[in-house]
This record gives sequence, C-alpha cells and structure tokens, in this order.
Amino acid sequence: MSFNHAHWQQRLDTLRAAHGVPGASLAVLADGEVHELASGVLHRGTGVEVTTDSVFLSGSLAKTYTATVVLNLVDAGALDLDTPIVKLLPEFATPDPVATEQITVRQLLSHTGGLTCDFTYDSGRGDDCLARYVEAAAGVGLDCPPGTALSYSSVGYAVLGRVVEVVTGKTWDQAVKDLLFAPLGLEHSMTLPEEALRFRVAMSHLGEEPTPAWDLMPRSAGPYGRVIISAGDVARFAKMHLDGGVAADGTRVLSSDAVALMQRRVVDSPDKWTVSADGWGLGWTLYDWNGVAGFGHDGSSVAQHSFLRVVPHAGVAVVLLTNGGDFDGLYHELFSDLLRELADVEMPAPFAPPGNPPAVDITPLAGTYVREGVITTISRADDGTARIRYEFVDGMKDLSPPLEAELVPVTETVFAACGENFGANPVPVVFSKLADGSPCVYIGMRATPKTS
Repeated sequence: MSFNHAHWQQRLDTLRAAHGVPGASLAVLADGEVHELASGVLHRGTGVEVTTDSVFLSGSLAKTYTATVVLNLVDAGALDLDTPIVKLLPEFATPDPVATEQITVRQLLSHTGGLTCDFTYDSGRGDDCLARYVEAAAGVGLDCPPGTALSYSSVGYAVLGRVVEVVTGKTWDQAVKDLLFAPLGLEHSMTLPEEALRFRVAMSHLGEEPTPAWDLMPRSAGPYGRVIISAGDVARFAKMHLDGGVAADGTRVLSSDAVALMQRRVVDSPDKWTVSADGWGLGWTLYDWNGVAGFGHDGSSVAQHSFLRVVPHAGVAVVLLTNGGDFDGLYHELFSDLLRELADVEMPAPFAPPGNPPAVDITPLAGTYVREGVITTISRADDGTARIRYEFVDGMKDLSPPLEAELVPVTETVFAACGENFGANPVPVVFSKLADGSPCVYIGMRATPKTS
C-alpha cells in the first residue's frame, strides 16, 4: 500500500491538537522512501511553525547512535565486545572491585552491566568532559551485580562514549559525525547545542508555557541523551539498519553481521510497559507484537520526546518527535494506526490497571528496595491496600519530595502506581528476581534489589 501523505498529514494534525502537543515532526519509511510531515509550532511564544527540517532533542534515542558507532569500531577490529571496560579505561571503577573487573562492552550495550542510570554530573564543556565524568562515576553504586539483570543505564552509555574517544582518538561528538552523520548524509543531525542554532529548533513546553531553558543537560550527557535531530534523519539512520548496514549512496557503515547482532535479543525485559520493551539487544529496544518482531527506542529530554519503531519484515520505520503535551497519547494513537496499515502490526494498549483488579497478597513483596540515590518502600496499609513510597536520597535527595501512591494489582507481580504525587498516568511497578534468585523491583526500567 502506497503512503497517503495527505491522509497522514490530516491524521497528525488532528491527533496532535487533540492531545495538546504544541509541535510534532513525523517521518515514515515505507516502500524504500522517507516521507516527512510536520504539524504545530516549535514555540508557543513565538508561533514559529514546525517544518520537516526542524530539529528536536532526542533524549535517550542517542544511545542507539552510540551503540552503532561502537559496532562500527568492532567491525574495524578496533574493539572487542567482550573486553572488560577497565582494560580500555584504566580509570574506570565501581565501588565493587570484582564487578569493576567483570563489566564488558557487550554488557553496557545491553544494559546488563549493573551500572545505574541517574548520575547526572556536569563535568564541564571541555573535550575532557567524558573522561572527567567516568572518573566522577567511580564512587556510584551498582544497581545489581553485572550480568544478573537488565537495568537501564545512562551511566553505561557515558562510559561507552569515553571508550569511543579512547579507541578513535577523537571526541565522542566528532566520532559520531565522522562515522555516522557524514557517511549517512545526515545534514540535520548534530550533538552540540551551538550547532543547532542554524536550524529551526523545537522548544520544550511544560503545560502551556515554554520551558525557561532549552537544553539543561551537560555535555557529558551526549552519548546517552543528546543527539539533536530531524525526524527524517532518524528515519534515514533506521533505513541503514534495515538495509544491512549500507547507506543510501552505497557506503557501508556497518557489516550485515553487526546489524543482525544489534537486533539479537540479549536479555528479556521484566518491565514491558515503561518503554514498551519486550527485550534488549545491543543498543536496540526489541519488541514482540504478537509474534511480529521489531526494534527501536524512546527518548526524553525535559519535555521533548522521541519515538522510533522499526518493523523489519515490512521495511517500515516510524519516527515521532514532540515538544510537550500528551506525547504518549499522540504516540499510541498515531503509531497504532500507522503500524496497523503499513506493517500489519497490532500495538498493545497503553498500560493501565484492569477494571476488575485481581486480589493479590502484597505481604511477600513488602519491604525495602535500595539502589543508588533511591529507596523504594512497599507496604500494606491498614485497609489492606498496597502502597509504594519512592524516595530520593544521597546525591539525588533534592530532585523531588518522596513520591507515594496506591499500588493497584495488574497480575501477581505487576502493579500500577496510581494517582497522588506519582503523576496523572499509572506507573508500572514490576517485581522480579535477579539471576541469583534474589528479589528486586523495577520502576522506570531500573532494577532495585530488595534489602529487607
């Protein structure tokens, strides 16, 4: 079925307005061609319209670019996936000396290295920012022992960015340009805020108002959280992966083996709702839509959100970039329609507690769960309902007051944290086990072991 540009432009306009999203950019790869659409405004204060060449902050979608660069270096024989990180970065350390010696490149790519996620450290604007970040992260505790569980890790990708620098002799920013942007002809992709000023740039919005600052992340966040992109460029990046590692002009960016390896499942995801993950490969989030395989990634940066879904059997990729509002609602409705029509994919419904929740005894799950910067307490209230308290501590104590909510059972191990100060939408709380059988809880894709 050919892509009906007028139909999808109308659908994008209608859904964007319905969900209160100020501006959105959509790119669809279908029949080997990238179709680009835009809707709304980049900034409600200025009224500047979104165009197809507008650029947005990608958030964690940047991790897929870092992973692709790492696999490019593996192809070149400059790097081995099973090399311990400490062999490449002697300054790399964790509070656990045994774990420090064990963590590998492969584990960091698949979020199985045990490194935590929420260590945001401003190491300056200099070219040494990643080297300084890695040194500062040496005292940050692990979520779990390496190789025992999936635990989403931005710290791991900052470390991988530093590995890229040591292997190439370039900054991560320059390596991404030379190894990805240039050979793919991505003219609306960059890594530094000052490089974005020559383009139409999306502003984040909180509620009706633009945020007071555009990009709040330090330079060291680049490998895990900052590639500045147009939707069309993301689709062209995805097309290279669909085409076995070859760019549109025939330039080989990755070997076909490396492309396949990135999409091969390394670990299952206990939390299948936070980022729609059924599993993880080397960099890619992996999806299973009732037996139809896909890959992609989500990203968030302040109130800008990115979504990429790729369906290999259909040769389809869909990219959505947004700058505020009910971005999740727009994503679910628009992607459900697009993937159903273009790839015969039925996406799962958004996460929500059932109308008739099952009766679940919270007693075996109650207790204290601890990871770096966060203490999660699960308890049983006097009326028999389950409760959660999510408290930021130590270096993260000023991020937010403690979050508290009722836990509504979805299954015996999956609950929805609903209402109160947890937010308007239900949050998945998933109880699981590490490889050694010890209990943990997942909130936001982070594994948090039970301590008492």
